[in-house]
Amino acid sequence: MTLPPEPPADAPRNFPPSHLTPADGAAATIGVAPEQVEAVSEAGARRGRILAWGLWDWGSAAFNAVVTTFVFTVYLTSESFGPTGTVEAQLGWALAIAGLLIAVLAPITGQRSDTSGRRKLWLAVNTYIVVALTLAMFFVLPAPEYLLLGLFLVAAGNVFFEFAGVNYNAMLVQVSTPRSIGKVSGFGWGMGYVGGIVLLLIVYFGFIQPEVGLFGVTGDEGLDVRVTMVVSAIWFGLFALPVLLAVPEYRNPAAIDRGKVGFFASYARLGRDIARLWKEQRDTVWFLLASAVFRDGLAGVFTFGGVLAASVFGFSAGEVIIFAIAANVVAGISTIAVGALDDRLGAKPVIITALVGLVISGLVIFLLHDGGQLVFWTAGLALCLFVGPAQSASRTFLARLIPPGREGEVFGLYATTGRAVSFLAPTAFALFVTIGGAPYFGILGIVLVIALGLVLLIPVKAAPVRR
Repeated sequence: MTLPPEPPADAPRNFPPSHLTPADGAAATIGVAPEQVEAVSEAGARRGRILAWGLWDWGSAAFNAVVTTFVFTVYLTSESFGPTGTVEAQLGWALAIAGLLIAVLAPITGQRSDTSGRRKLWLAVNTYIVVALTLAMFFVLPAPEYLLLGLFLVAAGNVFFEFAGVNYNAMLVQVSTPRSIGKVSGFGWGMGYVGGIVLLLIVYFGFIQPEVGLFGVTGDEGLDVRVTMVVSAIWFGLFALPVLLAVPEYRNPAAIDRGKVGFFASYARLGRDIARLWKEQRDTVWFLLASAVFRDGLAGVFTFGGVLAASVFGFSAGEVIIFAIAANVVAGISTIAVGALDDRLGAKPVIITALVGLVISGLVIFLLHDGGQLVFWTAGLALCLFVGPAQSASRTFLARLIPPGREGEVFGLYATTGRAVSFLAPTAFALFVTIGGAPYFGILGIVLVIALGLVLLIPVKAAPVRR
């Protein structure tokens, strides 16, 4: 039997059903007519759609950078809510519970968005639930009796943010080609970091640094942080709109032909799909497992980085934000730059190099923690140099392996495998803090998780790079 010629590497991966116009085509698959590929390749709308897609990452910095890393979790683990060490551990347990919920539900939500052809709808629903939860953080006053509310809002926000991310990541193959997927993924992550820089500058100079900020906001009753949550909610809500308006819904015929099933029947279908993946694409399964571990370590770097800066190295709330701005500059530049290497060398070398760099940088912070803020500035920025490329390349590694029409489901598995072990970094952090009796021991727990993920990744085979 003669196989159809392999499409050009600059042809998008999934071509839409025939009733859509070429301009609505987001991707092409093996065997499409050359004139269709050419039409899609020349469609002027693609760059605009890439920008619109990347703006969701830009807006998501409101949750990633402001809520879970540098502002709200630092506020929530301050002495106003309880003794140092105790509140950090409680944050870790709350995030571990959130991870369990994501592990159980994420692949089902992804699978159902594939078969319903409503990927964009569910991206919108989950995004704006996160916006609402962020807005509700305004009501968390700096007192121990508000700690439970704050922990609930952070944990619930993580759950729905991950659900939104499943659908957002699945759209990567709609706005990229095999030749450009690394650049596009890196652009998205880079936009997230740049968005974080801009938003952190706004909230720092507008509300947190001045004694009296914009609109007369002061630090009394944590008002500066609480108003920052309102600004963050508006920021995410606005910048999530372009992808919903500019990128067309993509209904893969193969996915829709599978038909919808009930909620519990979805788990039976999921089990069959995983068994088929194991039989036909075993490296995909191994990568899901390996990446689950090291991505949880990466999440730990972000989640506990600001907490450690404040509790171990004596950073004030304002100094944490200044560090966050510098960290986002470093991470954004490295992520966008390394996207080109991803397309040229493949995702695996990028991930391995980044994980080795993270392990070394984390150990330096732990061993030299008595060296003061200079140590955290130096080794902490080194951590940021590697985190972004590891995240972006992990997304492209998987996207190159996914069978067309199952992006939502497999990226749901990506979220699930990550969250199935998402107790690792928070638990390791909390356990090492409890055993060591000081917050800086938590660094060892995060490093251990990253190192384990690196070991699991080494034997996994990557898809060939299309040039």
